[in-house]
Amino acid sequence: MQALRKVTRTFPSARIPSQAGGLPVEVSLIAQLGHGAGDQVYQGVTARQRQHAEYVDELDEPSARLGATDFAKGDATALYSFSVGPNGHPFHRHAGHRMFTAISGSGGAQLRFSTASPTQIAADPQAFFDALRFINIPPDSLFTIRFGGETWHQFAPLAGNRLHPAFFALSCHTDELGGDLSPALRAQVLADAANIPALTELLPQSVLDLLQAEPLTRRQIPTTTLALDAPPGSLHALMCRSVRCGSGLVRGLLGRRRDAQGYLAAQRRELQVDELSDAPAGSLLPEQLAGQAIHHEDTFALVLADPALARLGAPALLSTLLDGFLENAPSGVSRLMAFRNLLVRPMGLRTSPLGCPVSSLLSNDRRCLFDQRFPVLAQQIAPDLQHAQVVLGADDKHLQFRSCVGVDVLDGGEVRFTLGTRVHCKNGFGRFYMAVIDRVHRGYITPTMLRQAVRHLLAVRAPATAELPEWDVVQPQMQH
Repeated sequence: MQALRKVTRTFPSARIPSQAGGLPVEVSLIAQLGHGAGDQVYQGVTARQRQHAEYVDELDEPSARLGATDFAKGDATALYSFSVGPNGHPFHRHAGHRMFTAISGSGGAQLRFSTASPTQIAADPQAFFDALRFINIPPDSLFTIRFGGETWHQFAPLAGNRLHPAFFALSCHTDELGGDLSPALRAQVLADAANIPALTELLPQSVLDLLQAEPLTRRQIPTTTLALDAPPGSLHALMCRSVRCGSGLVRGLLGRRRDAQGYLAAQRRELQVDELSDAPAGSLLPEQLAGQAIHHEDTFALVLADPALARLGAPALLSTLLDGFLENAPSGVSRLMAFRNLLVRPMGLRTSPLGCPVSSLLSNDRRCLFDQRFPVLAQQIAPDLQHAQVVLGADDKHLQFRSCVGVDVLDGGEVRFTLGTRVHCKNGFGRFYMAVIDRVHRGYITPTMLRQAVRHLLAVRAPATAELPEWDVVQPQMQH
């Protein structure tokens, strides 16, 4: 039963002064999430945490370093994720200051702190228990903790409820070199090789012996309970906790069964695509379908001022650009192609999941390959590697089309990417077909495909520092 109950209009908070004269422990309850959300969040984020490159699972506190120190630039901070499962973890302390934000599991969490100093404990191990204080956190709650170095702490599910995890947290180490570090540990931190277990010290044996002789469950420990939705100790609180526990079991199970995945989309800059009045000088496009009536012709260009890209050379950029057409096809264009394929398949026309201008990249014809892997009808690489282009295309019942994809390294570190198309219609249906698609082809399909392919190139090539491949000079080759 609660001895004292206080109503607050702001964040319910608790403060534990240090008995050793150090910084206090400060805990604030920020918000309560939906019923069962704590367990679901825990399952999802811990699954992602396990896949992190710097994941460590020791001392019953799995963790991952998300942000490292950079002492060369004066940054001694570090950011970690960590989790405390249904069994809690042992009492321990760190030399440095700690503060973190956490979400409790659907059974709630109990935070245990002792501010007794090493000197006090060495003189009398009972000092650890005399300074021990508990703070109870309700289920499915967002809360913050801040405490100084040397503070002993232990976190566990509330009331020993092992059906639910204690919490998941994001912890900021404000100074990885803070506190009384040993020379070896300090060297480890400076070498960027430290992690949470390395920075952790467990209870001395003298305190462990007392704890084993008289467990915490048999001790009377001063406890503060924080709450939001229902007053602590009330029937409302009991019912709320029961419902949240049940919901947490269900949502936690769903969280475990769901694949842990995330997405990353990067866009360095706004990419403007312009339609040109004519193909660039030296383009192979005007040579295509020579001697036949041309019923459609266009060329689109995207220019970037990027000296780093320019130094990679046109052939390497063109290879990555062609990869972009295959690997980063616009979803809107893909849906239009699926609809178009559905309409023309009964007529026996050619179908492809890729937008028509580059659809022949999926061809099985290996007679003429660019970069030894892309099927093309023709290709050309300038001797100085400042220009590279390929011709794509196919013949169908109603029309023939040829597309030219080019990369030109211009003066001043600019790079121009082009995609142009020429079409000869074989019959009236071909002319009708082009009249129907002309507007969407010029206004959406071609510029969107070029923009998405360049975005892929930027994501792959912009940070490149690897050695550049050797390219042979390829003069125009035509496949008939």
